[in-house]
Amino acid sequence: MKDRHGGETRGAAGWIARLHVPATVNDLSPIAQRFIFRLRVVAVYRKAGRDPLAELTSRVGSITVAVKSLQLFESMAHVWPEPVHVQRCCCQILSHDELTIARALEAIAENNVDGFDAQLADLMPSDTRKTIANAAGELIVAEFG
Repeated sequence: MKDRHGGETRGAAGWIARLHVPATVNDLSPIAQRFIFRLRVVAVYRKAGRDPLAELTSRVGSITVAVKSLQLFESMAHVWPEPVHVQRCCCQILSHDELTIARALEAIAENNVDGFDAQLADLMPSDTRKTIANAAGELIVAEFG
């Protein structure tokens, strides 16, 4: 069958093929990598019925960063449309939820509110996104401040 659309069809095929290549932790900025690792640690501790604060504090070396991380996790967990899917701590491949969260955090770190909104617009209302953005901003200030 003849390809009537030429380059458009090939371009779409390339785009679809890239969707099948999973994103990895190494594709993220350092701040997003650290956040995703903390998210995974929190998930392990919550599943075990334990408080993750002491472990996070030990790993990041700052009670403030650990608390701000937990506050951001809790803010997101309350408004996320379904349970947040996280991979195991040793896994380099990101879940779709982890990738969305990481990209939103990267946008806040770059002071890109539009990019942040683009990541989360289909998942939550505007006022909720503002709350999440504020919590993410506080975490970034705690990490670098």
